[in-house]
Amino acid sequence: MSDEAPARRRFLNWFLGTSAGALIASILFPILNFLRPPMVAEAATAEVEAGPTNDPDFLGKGFKIVPLGADPVIVLRVAEGEFRAFSATCTHLDCIVEYRPEQKVIWCNCHNGRYDLTGRNIAGPPPRPLEAYKVNVVQRGPGQPGTVVVSKA
Repeated sequence: MSDEAPARRRFLNWFLGTSAGALIASILFPILNFLRPPMVAEAATAEVEAGPTNDPDFLGKGFKIVPLGADPVIVLRVAEGEFRAFSATCTHLDCIVEYRPEQKVIWCNCHNGRYDLTGRNIAGPPPRPLEAYKVNVVQRGPGQPGTVVVSKA
């Protein structure tokens, strides 16, 4: 009988130890899984169509914001047939910028940051210029408006 008691005690110690370990693991695993950033593949988009040259946004507001992969891009209609594209994220605090055609500036309404039409920061707190993108106007056919295509430079 004395040999049986230590074996039972060892089994109970092992059982309680593994149960406690399993409980701790079942609590810590979801917490650690929540804290780890998700593994999302970066969009591999190299270009995007911003729309036809006679798009109401280009003719009315003078700009349009389109997604290029995961990044927003602002496409400006600077003059008839001339378009420019920049990152639509302000370099100060990542706010979305907009175009002010009457002042000919790209404006961030968060802290009144201003950029000229080359993307260079000219007023306010933005520390650096906007990233520029390449813009092409592609003709689809005779008599049809061109399509504005934005690509990474």
